[in-house]
Amino acid sequence: MSEISEKMKSKVNNVLALLDSVYPTEDKCYLHYTKPYELLIATMLSAQCTDDRVNMVTAELFKKYTSLKDFANADLKELEMDIRSTGFYRNKAKNIKEASNQLINKYNGELPSDINELTALAGVGRKTANVVRTHIFHIPSIVVDTHVKRISNKLGFVNNDDPVKIEFELMKIFPEDHWGRYNTQIIAHGRSICKARKPDCENCLLKSECDDYIMRNSWYFEGNFLSKFIYMKGKQYG
Repeated sequence: MSEISEKMKSKVNNVLALLDSVYPTEDKCYLHYTKPYELLIATMLSAQCTDDRVNMVTAELFKKYTSLKDFANADLKELEMDIRSTGFYRNKAKNIKEASNQLINKYNGELPSDINELTALAGVGRKTANVVRTHIFHIPSIVVDTHVKRISNKLGFVNNDDPVKIEFELMKIFPEDHWGRYNTQIIAHGRSICKARKPDCENCLLKSECDDYIMRNSWYFEGNFLSKFIYMKGKQYG
């Protein structure tokens, strides 16, 4: 493992302190559930879908299907229609049925805590597995969703679009007791300030630590539209 520079350590400490000053410090799950397997299914549904939409769907879904056995035995076409509004509903329905059967047949209906066992379930990647590990088993994990990916790149913590590589890079530089907290706080920050389409940079508490903001507003770019264009294209495709 490569050594973390003093400059990076300082940036990490500053960003975490700033986030703690504004956002809750306890881990929070934005998906609604009452049973462990419900969180697994809700997280599977959240792929390429907003948490708000998923919560609208699962409010009725979890009333209709009240056990893993119900999901395992569900009519596939009917389940597809029940989750249609979350997108990619055919693959999601197929994976939910298959994962439910796997949990029943191999784990007696219980969720495993081991990440390799979780990711062996149909339709479960590291993001979904880490959500389960964080909120069901309270195992420190970093969940790389769209907000964590985007903002971690902007801040300069990572320079990568691969969620798995981002996860391991962040694990190297953050203290373990902040892994879940960083997820919760960055999601809140991404929804309120650092929005994907129109970030409110001037009112961002992190702008003094944000490589993207500093670079775009440095003297080098004053009036130099070509350089700014090259830089922004590099951030987009690099």
